[in-house]
Amino acid sequence: MYDITPHTKTQAKKLGVQVKPSTRKGKKIDVFKNDIKVASVGALGMGDFGTYLRTEGKAFANKRRELYKARHAKDSIKKGTPGYYANALLW
Repeated sequence: MYDITPHTKTQAKKLGVQVKPSTRKGKKIDVFKNDIKVASVGALGMGDFGTYLRTEGKAFANKRRELYKARHAKDSIKKGTPGYYANALLW
């Protein structure tokens, strides 16, 4: 099970959504808006900004964030999609 990081909790508050550990196999978090599940995001076993901050430090986390955002630029454009929430909450 994934331990939701303080970074993700802060980002969720800014977006006005709630996050909980995912009930979907292989995913990190479930995203809820007005108590309705809107997405399951983040592959278990893969890193994210908050996790890298905690384990590897700020410089490494920032580099990984930069690479993720470049790699997933197309996925995070449309608001409300799983790619948008992954980018906004985990990175």
